[in-house]
Amino acid sequence: MADESTNRAAFAVQAGYCDAMAAPVTAAIARALGTGITRASATGRRVLDWPGEPVADALVLRLIGGLHALHRAGGDADLARMFGGDPGDVDAVLVRHDAALLPWLDGPPQTNEAARSAGLMTGLLHVVARTAQPVAVLEIGSSAGLNLLIGRMRFDLGGVKTGPVGSPLVIRPDWKGPPPPAASVTVASARGVDIAPVDVRDAAQAARLAGYVWVDAAERLDRLETGIAMIRADPVALDAGDAADWVEARLAEPQADGVTRVLMHSVVWQYLPPATQARIREAMAAAGARATAARPLAWVMMEPNRDLHRHEVRVRLWPGDRPMELVALTHAHGAWVEGLAPPYETRDYVMRQPSY
Repeated sequence: MADESTNRAAFAVQAGYCDAMAAPVTAAIARALGTGITRASATGRRVLDWPGEPVADALVLRLIGGLHALHRAGGDADLARMFGGDPGDVDAVLVRHDAALLPWLDGPPQTNEAARSAGLMTGLLHVVARTAQPVAVLEIGSSAGLNLLIGRMRFDLGGVKTGPVGSPLVIRPDWKGPPPPAASVTVASARGVDIAPVDVRDAAQAARLAGYVWVDAAERLDRLETGIAMIRADPVALDAGDAADWVEARLAEPQADGVTRVLMHSVVWQYLPPATQARIREAMAAAGARATAARPLAWVMMEPNRDLHRHEVRVRLWPGDRPMELVALTHAHGAWVEGLAPPYETRDYVMRQPSY
C-alpha cells in the first residue's frame, strides 16, 4: 500500500516521463502538484491517501487530465497561467475546482493517439507484402476508435505511401532506418472493441479525451480533432466488451477468401489480465492452425518493452511457422519510426507492468 511520500513521489516520476517526451509545461505542472498539493481539498486528500500504486494507476495523469480539461473549457485565469507554463498556486486551483476534479480520479486515463497507427501500418505493410491481399482489421483496446480510421488515413512511411490521397488525416512520422516494404494496403473492414469505449460523438466524452492529451502536444491535439471530425462524419465499428470474448467471437466468424484477417493493438496488451492474454494467444494459435493461403491470419502489435525501454512493432503471419518478428521500433506517440532490417529478432512478446 502506498503512503503520502510515495504518492508525492509519483509526480516527480511522471515529470521525468514528460521531460523525456519533450513536454516541459506538463512536467512543470506535475512537479508543482507534487510539492504544492495539500489536504485542503477533497481532491488533495484523495491523492495523498491514494491506496494503490500511484504510477501504475496513472494517478498523476488522472489529475492533470482533469485540470487540462477545465483549462480547455476556458474562463479561469489561474488555469490559463498554469497551462501557459507558470503553475502558480496549484493547491488554490484544486480547492476552487474540487468538485469538478474529484471524478477524474475515479478511472484511468483514456488516450487514443492516431499517430500510433504509423507503427501499426508499418506492420500491415509487412503483412501485405507477403499476402498481396486486402486486410480485415480487428483491433482490441480501441478506446475512441481513432486507429480504426487506418484505412482512411494517408501514410508516408520512409517514402512508402499508402492510403487515400486527399485524406484529412496524414500520418508522416520522422523515419529512421530502412523503409518498410513498398506495398499498398487496402483495408476491407475495420472493427474494434474496448472495455469502456469513448463515443466522441458526445461532446463531453470528446472533451475528456482531449483533456488527457498534454498541452505541449499541439500536433496531437490537432490530429485528435481531425479524427473526431472524421468519426462524427462516418462512425467507426466499435463494440463494448471483453477483449478475449470479442476476439474468440470474431475469429469464429466466417472469413472471406482473398482477405487477410489481422488482429492489431497498440499500448494495450499490458493492461489485459494474464488470463485474458492467455485466452487471446490460444484463440490466435487455434485460428492460425486453420489459416490457409486464401484465408491468412496475422497479428500486428505496437507495444512497449519495459525491459529495453522502447516501443516495438511486431508481426506474426499464418499459415507458416515463422515466429513473431520485430520489424520496427517507434516513439510512444508515433512521432518517429525506425525500420529494422532482416533478419528480424524473433521472440514472444512479454509485458509485465504498465508504463506511461
